[in-house]
Amino acid sequence: MIVSAFVDEAQLHCKAGDGGAGCVSMRREAMVDKGGPDGGNGGKGGDIWLVADRNSASLYQFRDQPFRKSTSGVHGQGKNKHGAKGDDIEVLVPEGTVVNSIEGEFLADLVNHGDRWMAARGGRGGRGNASFLSNKRRAPTFAEQGEHGEDVWYNLELKLMADVALVGFPNVGKSTFISAVSRAKPKIADYPFTTLVPHLGVVKHHEHEFVIADIPGLIEGASEGKGLGHSFLRHIERSRALLVLCDLAPLDGTSPQEQERILLHELGAFRPELLDRPRLVIGSRADMVEPDAEVLKGFPHLAVSAVTRQGLDEVLGILGNMVRDVRAEQPTGRSFVVHRPESDDVVIEREGAVWVVRSKAAERAVALNDLTDPEAMAYVRERLSRLGVDRALEKAGVQEGERVRIGQLELEYEE
Repeated sequence: MIVSAFVDEAQLHCKAGDGGAGCVSMRREAMVDKGGPDGGNGGKGGDIWLVADRNSASLYQFRDQPFRKSTSGVHGQGKNKHGAKGDDIEVLVPEGTVVNSIEGEFLADLVNHGDRWMAARGGRGGRGNASFLSNKRRAPTFAEQGEHGEDVWYNLELKLMADVALVGFPNVGKSTFISAVSRAKPKIADYPFTTLVPHLGVVKHHEHEFVIADIPGLIEGASEGKGLGHSFLRHIERSRALLVLCDLAPLDGTSPQEQERILLHELGAFRPELLDRPRLVIGSRADMVEPDAEVLKGFPHLAVSAVTRQGLDEVLGILGNMVRDVRAEQPTGRSFVVHRPESDDVVIEREGAVWVVRSKAAERAVALNDLTDPEAMAYVRERLSRLGVDRALEKAGVQEGERVRIGQLELEYEE
């Protein structure tokens, strides 16, 4: 049996399909005089969507194979035959996946099963010459090339979604606890950092049912990234409640009260709102101390033992009620996506000796097969003028004879 590793960080490369090229064609049939243009449009390239899926557990699939590509649109043909659209693809990711740009900008948070976000948009298909027919242009001999599909890298980050997160120092009995109250089987050993990845377990206790997460142990300084602190702490962010375990028999002699203080400090330093979550503090490994031990006298919280099951029933009852109350207060079915509409503004930037026009519509206007065709060039000049490119270049201070680049086309500016 092959067991996949748990991966909660990965990169994804998306290459959407290119648009098909428009066709230049004239109707040629017997007994039909001056048939006119009949070149069809190219098909749109396929999009790439990220879809949250409850059956996906980690980002393991992207660790060695980060590339995803959709198909391109088909070129247009004569007789007004339009090219077929490229196939969209859906990339399944676990619930709770956060999408960031390579630069670290937040883009989407796919929280619930079925949440969708477009990761790469397919290129628009080019228009055939039939689309440029007008009263002034009776036999256009040009068509548009298809747009290139978006080509982009993303950073994916998984934040586990659990009702209760176990919080504690390494080796305080978190894994033993979750294995005692659920069917989760994390690795258990008598050395620190036994748990290096989170484990989820489903707890059923009387009328309650909830998910509990065994988070790898935190250490002092975790909020500053010490000991992979940020990698572990982010899995606590989505939990509805916190179960803080303080070791009643610590190997290093740190008192349970001091453990609680350090753990709450690290949680607050990482995300202050975590301190507002409902939480239950308990003393773990009670079987390792005598009932009248001094450490129990100064510890005001419930003492439990996952080995002897002392106090487990009471703890699960409290947690069940806590989760039920929080669920009743929280809205469901929310997801977060940042929508950035495509701007219609024309932006002029200077790159060395060349002025660059930033405008999707302007780049589309110059995406023609053959700009050596006077008719095609006349259409482009007319289109750019309507888009306000001439006005923007004049306002930017472009001088006669300077080079101007629009998409792949570089021209010499004339007033």
